[in-house]
Amino acid sequence: MIETIKQSLWNQLGASIDMLEDSILLCPNDEWDTDRKLWYQAFHVLFFTDYYLSLAPKTFTPPAPFTESEFEDRMPERTYTKTELIKYLSHCRAKAKTLIENLTEQTIEARWVNSSGSMDYAIHEILIYNIRHIQHHVAQLNLHLRQSINDAPEWVFRAEN
Repeated sequence: MIETIKQSLWNQLGASIDMLEDSILLCPNDEWDTDRKLWYQAFHVLFFTDYYLSLAPKTFTPPAPFTESEFEDRMPERTYTKTELIKYLSHCRAKAKTLIENLTEQTIEARWVNSSGSMDYAIHEILIYNIRHIQHHVAQLNLHLRQSINDAPEWVFRAEN
């Protein structure tokens, strides 16, 4: 049963990450840093994707050049490029795949608890929560793309691999 659950979790979390990547790549350069701050929306969802994939959330630190600005409820000090965010997305995809592949019947039930204790989930539930968070922001990005260029990426049914 655990293998079926792991495969389903990867199929859907991976698909959500793929959809985020498609939205970032489709965003025209002249729309990247407008008042809509599409770059920031992409960064925000990647930051929290990475965070929710951390088995030790209390000690989470994003990879360079990213900062913990999201925990401080402030904008980063500079605009991140598409290239930087696609690299961060690749980091998150690999982290998600490794985490899910290594789940066992015991670890899937382990607790994921943030520093304040306000979020306390089993690992399988934080993965589902992560999918919901990614899709929420993909929908926002795709709405902006529809409004600005009358285009948006296709739905991804399952992760490619």
